[in-house]
Amino acid sequence: MSTTYFTVAIPYVNSAPHLGYAYELVLADVAARARRALPDASVRFLGGTDDYSLKNVLAAEAAGVPTADFVTANAQRFAELAGPLGLSFDDFIHTSSDPRHVPAVDRLWRQVAANGDLYRRVYEGDYCVGCEQFYVESELVDGCCPEHLAPVERVEEENWFFRLSAYQDHLERILSSDTLRVEPSAFRQEVLAFVRSGLEDISVSRSASRARGWGVPVPGDPTQVVYVWFDALANYISALGYGTNSPDYQRWWHEADERIHVIGKGILRFHAVYWPAFLAAAGQPLPTRIQVHPYLTVEGAKISKSAGAGVDPVAVVDEFGPDALRWWFARDVNPVTDSDFTTERLVARANEDLAGGLGNLINRIVTLIHRHRDGVVPDGDGPCLAEVVQAVDQAVAALADFELRRGTTALLDGVAALNRDLERTEPWRLARDPADGGRLDPLLVRYWKSALLLAESSSPVIPDLAARLTSLLGDGGRHLPSPAAAFSRIEVRPG
Repeated sequence: MSTTYFTVAIPYVNSAPHLGYAYELVLADVAARARRALPDASVRFLGGTDDYSLKNVLAAEAAGVPTADFVTANAQRFAELAGPLGLSFDDFIHTSSDPRHVPAVDRLWRQVAANGDLYRRVYEGDYCVGCEQFYVESELVDGCCPEHLAPVERVEEENWFFRLSAYQDHLERILSSDTLRVEPSAFRQEVLAFVRSGLEDISVSRSASRARGWGVPVPGDPTQVVYVWFDALANYISALGYGTNSPDYQRWWHEADERIHVIGKGILRFHAVYWPAFLAAAGQPLPTRIQVHPYLTVEGAKISKSAGAGVDPVAVVDEFGPDALRWWFARDVNPVTDSDFTTERLVARANEDLAGGLGNLINRIVTLIHRHRDGVVPDGDGPCLAEVVQAVDQAVAALADFELRRGTTALLDGVAALNRDLERTEPWRLARDPADGGRLDPLLVRYWKSALLLAESSSPVIPDLAARLTSLLGDGGRHLPSPAAAFSRIEVRPG
């Protein structure tokens, strides 16, 4: 059996979820669902929230709400995205309230310390609260954080440091050999260049006073809390019971064939440099793959809580439905460069591919069977159309490997092939002559089986619509419900 452990980045909960993060969730969900559809495959899919961030503390103070209450309320908004987005999480962790988390952070810290890779010193540097990261002067853009383009804060304090510099050769080796695979390859080259430029030791704690006491205490040092990234990255293993020696940790981290983190490009350094170094220092296995995605933009501006440019994914689903949004994510978002979101693009893609393509084809076949066989699929067990089988195999393999554009293109190739088969065989002509009934029945079986295969295979991308389509096709049974439009064209009202 093939086992895969999927995770997504856990977001700060200083504000409401936005569409850019929804894309990451759907990207991972499509791949997880596609892997589950493969023979002898087992999948675990984790989501969560990053609660111990100074950003969360400052946002709570601005709102006049206790930090714990603020975090709990906002974290729930992220957890509830699973409903409207159709996510298939197997587990979800809130780092400030889940009892599995603190023991895991504590254990990771102690193992790294036992390896001699933690030491304490005074440090002064330019800090971006938005990134929860120190920057050197050469990384700043006109004195601002390169990610948020906001002024950095000069911070001087005594912290615990991690000997990242000791792992430079190790990191270069695992990245260049694809022991830790970074995809797409453009991001692999980016992180390799960063490693080869020379690594400096990094701070992995913050003063408890500056953190307002919010955070996981450093073991044996109550004056410090664990730096949010050391704490947050540990969620990938704390959710598996790393802190309590749970069998889940052995199964899904030590023994899983693939351990995949799905992240945005802005946090590549943390996942492909810091995290594998922490794990190596603790003597733990590494992830096998970092799947990186670019940003979504609105009118060219990055969708971001911090920048104030955001689109509410729940509002988009409320207006257009989950199928339209998930299909646009899969069909149109570029895997390497940033993609601009507009409702016009989403609607045009849904109308062309879902209403006019897959949905229309299924309705066409159901109508044929009702018109000529009273809604009952004829007896017989002939094969699916070979071109449809080939297209579906290509689609599932591509979707399982995060190639969403290629996967959805293959599904539409299958739709086109079955439409061509209908036009070539012209079943409506055969139906006019009762003597041709023997030729018509095997065709109707082929159309039905091929359509059912296409509907079922679209489930990783559009699970809600796939369920409606398979229902129209009888859910595998031969008595079909009345024809109906499974996906109606979206009409956008002016203004």
